[in-house]
Amino acid sequence: METAAAARTAPAVIVAIDGPSGTGKSSTSKAVAAQLGLSYLDTGAQYRAITWWMVNNGIDITDPSAIAGAADKPEIVSGTDPSGPTIAVDGTDVAGPIRTEEVTSKVSAVSAVPEVRTRITELQRSIAAGAGAGIVVEGRDIGTTVLPDADLKIFLTASPEARAARRSGELKGADVAATRDSLIKRDAADSGRKTSPLAKAGDAVEVDTTDLTLQQVIECVVTLVEEKRAAK
Repeated sequence: METAAAARTAPAVIVAIDGPSGTGKSSTSKAVAAQLGLSYLDTGAQYRAITWWMVNNGIDITDPSAIAGAADKPEIVSGTDPSGPTIAVDGTDVAGPIRTEEVTSKVSAVSAVPEVRTRITELQRSIAAGAGAGIVVEGRDIGTTVLPDADLKIFLTASPEARAARRSGELKGADVAATRDSLIKRDAADSGRKTSPLAKAGDAVEVDTTDLTLQQVIECVVTLVEEKRAAK
């Protein structure tokens, strides 16, 4: 395992971690970034943030043209410290509001609009380019669309049952069956959209987290990053 000093002198590395909800992307990505001295970016939070703005500004979520016309209006700022990532819209902290069910139920529709994806993708690339020591970027199309030249691409998977159990736990006792149905519906929407669908990059390393503890997943990814750094 790398020491703090080794992390500071190691080659910069860009890590793309993709996968559907409930596979452990966020927890794994933040822990790996913190352990290896890298920046961290939750791209899903950015899509939730622009969705929150659309809802709060009366944009018709059922009208793609209305969404497209407003895509460049909000200012979205993401903090990349893995120990305390932040997300703000027009100077307002929205870390809490973007996790509401109202936003969750609308984010797939907003994120499917090409103009939204173009705007957010440009923002993500800019953040990654400015991360001096390197960065762990998590999302659904990072390895395929946002950062196709990332040094390391990882695709996390897990069974629908395992994902539902984890997510219902995060939501403090939400019904597991209903959560499973919601996740499957979200998967279909994300995988079926025409622009930047959820997909595993051809050169990504797949890690099935169904029967692994969070710590085991973190250790697996840390090892993959360290191997990639050693090869640079």
